[in-house]
Amino acid sequence: MTSRRQAIGRLGSLALLLGAREIAWGAAIVAVRVWPADDYTRVTIESDAALSARHFLAIAPDRLVIDVDGLELSPQLRELVGKVQPDDPYIARVRVGQNQPRVVRLVLDLKQPIAPELFTLAPVAAYQHRLVFDLHPMHERDPLLELIQDREQAEQKAAQAVQDALGEFIGRVGQAASAATTTAAAGTALSPPLGAAAPPFAASAPPGARAPAAAGHPNDAAAALPAQIAQAKIDRLVVVAIDPGHGGEDPGATGPSGLREKDVVLAIAMQLRDRLNANPNMRAMLTRDADFFVPLQDRVKKARRVQADLFVSIHADAFMTPDARGASVFALSEHGATSSAARWMANRENASDLVGGTNLRHKDETVLRTMLDMSTTAQIKDSLKLGGEVLGEIGKVGKLHKGSVEQASFAVLKAPDVPSILVESAFISNPGEEAKLRDPDYRAQLVAALATGIQRYFARNPPLARSRQL
Repeated sequence: MTSRRQAIGRLGSLALLLGAREIAWGAAIVAVRVWPADDYTRVTIESDAALSARHFLAIAPDRLVIDVDGLELSPQLRELVGKVQPDDPYIARVRVGQNQPRVVRLVLDLKQPIAPELFTLAPVAAYQHRLVFDLHPMHERDPLLELIQDREQAEQKAAQAVQDALGEFIGRVGQAASAATTTAAAGTALSPPLGAAAPPFAASAPPGARAPAAAGHPNDAAAALPAQIAQAKIDRLVVVAIDPGHGGEDPGATGPSGLREKDVVLAIAMQLRDRLNANPNMRAMLTRDADFFVPLQDRVKKARRVQADLFVSIHADAFMTPDARGASVFALSEHGATSSAARWMANRENASDLVGGTNLRHKDETVLRTMLDMSTTAQIKDSLKLGGEVLGEIGKVGKLHKGSVEQASFAVLKAPDVPSILVESAFISNPGEEAKLRDPDYRAQLVAALATGIQRYFARNPPLARSRQL
């Protein structure tokens, strides 16, 4: 028995030294990829044949051990070791070895306890067979709590800004009083300084707020400051869920020069978040803030978890011909698509789960259908209002594909209680529009249009009071 173990050990050691040419059996590895994110980290092994794996968790220290059957060690698998980034929230390092003949062992040293999910994906789009390891945290983040904490931090900064402004104002009044006393003593006529009390302290004001410069008399600053403070009070936090399409294993569409949809829509979404967050009574939540995949159903769940007032999904799709151009805005439809193009777009976007990779064994196939049944006429009506405001503003920036809001059965728009729209910012398959999407100035104009459309919607449709106060 001992000699047999030694022989197996020598065989395993020899396999570590073998290259791709020497390994002529088992599945061939096409690629290995790691997608780190705060939400979860995904590890993907793509191969030319289906793989199966077993796994178990070990503690002290925490690690995930995975035995992959029908596989021999290869240079591609060794690359997995170098793909783990130092800032990965879950994986400290990866070790790879030939545990047994045709069984490769992966050991993932962990930074924290995880809830692993392992599954396989059949070939789809440009991918061959995929073996997927998703490393989820033991306890999910609370996005609503994070928004509240973000607002509290903003309020603290705003309060400090107001204190600074008041200190500056009082200092100027004191300087004016001193100057007036000096001037009076010198026999020069000067109006006496303002003797009114300083404006009361307010709990919140826009970040970076300052008292207006006293270009003339101190009365000017005294009159303007209280109004500025009063305008800054936060009575009701408005939450906007921003959804950058695709991500991770799902690149979305790709332009003629290689610009990927998932990258450009994330850049747009992050700029829009920052612009909306500059408003003290508004907070934006991103369904993804890095390059990782989020299933369609989870995007909707994230919006509902933060009690979002709006849901805006951002895309830059491709069409069958490079001539298609112009921005579009879509809302959900209860009775079929409003055009064949809208139906084609919805089918394409709804296929995102297949490309991005979702564990179908754990997916409730009735969820999306149930959510559609729950969607009310009022929700769709509000979505059309929101879409109209946004489309009108986008039309001031560039060409529209169609001058009205279109409707189709987009899975990502099926939150029953959240007005939801999907914005196709441009056709990335059109060379001219791809160039625009690369242009930071154009993206800034697009973000400004989206923000203005959202704000116009709220101005005409004030949000109702929340059942749970933020």
